[in-house]
Amino acid sequence: MPELPEVEIVRQSLDKKIKQKKVEKVIVRNRNLRFKIPLNFESSLKNQKISKVKRFSKYLILSLSNNTHCLVHLGMSGTVHLIHNIKKNYLTNTSFYNSFKLPEKHNHVEIFFKNFKIVYNDPRRFGFFQIIKDDNMLKKRLSYLGPEPFELKFNKDYIYSFFKNKKKNIKNFLLDQHFVSGIGNIYASEILFLSKIKPTKKARLLKEKECEDIVINSKKVLLNAISKGGSSIRDFKNTFGTKGNFQKNFNVYQREGLNCIRFRCSGVIQKKNISNRSTFYCSVCQK
Repeated sequence: MPELPEVEIVRQSLDKKIKQKKVEKVIVRNRNLRFKIPLNFESSLKNQKISKVKRFSKYLILSLSNNTHCLVHLGMSGTVHLIHNIKKNYLTNTSFYNSFKLPEKHNHVEIFFKNFKIVYNDPRRFGFFQIIKDDNMLKKRLSYLGPEPFELKFNKDYIYSFFKNKKKNIKNFLLDQHFVSGIGNIYASEILFLSKIKPTKKARLLKEKECEDIVINSKKVLLNAISKGGSSIRDFKNTFGTKGNFQKNFNVYQREGLNCIRFRCSGVIQKKNISNRSTFYCSVCQK
């Protein structure tokens, strides 16, 4: 599943391509995604301009000229392909899990602009599109999510008070979108490595300094990933066909059995399944 940096790269790329562009036509080939696409979806988008492409957590938000919003989630396998009318063979996938060329199957939604179209492909159909009628409804729709790591609310005091008397380990909390939104499996491992915290450590045992380290390193890791175009675990590309490079900067993720890169650390990177998610950490310097 794409995490915050990958969705942000898609947002930036799409915003450059479709901002202030008018939707000329919409074709829905399969309405049975995670939530069934309503029959008025096409008419809700047609003839509307895309005012802006925004993001919150792992959601894309297409803000329309009539002040409504199209909320998009890519699910586990959703990809967005940008196809030009003139350059028929110029296909660029904007999403996380992708093949370079548009797959022949599972192309569920097509949004047409003047010289190109956007195609949503999703073999597992865990993604979705929803029309949200105004800003208040959008806020309500996303209200279940915790703060993003970039928000002022996500601070040492918030974390320390949230963790009091909690039994879960810190890795599971970083993946809990009610606690903090946008962090996924890759970046949780990287954040905990920089913070020198073992993923299995009970959250209620964290000291205030460790909570502060999580705040600082969450921002550091995510901003670094965004600046490098995301993580190309499976050929992630933005709309310009450029691969993400953050995977070259992994400290622990997918480095099982390799030496820890921390100066003067003799540890070896371990892999452990926590709540059925692969977790990577150093057995020596993360405590």
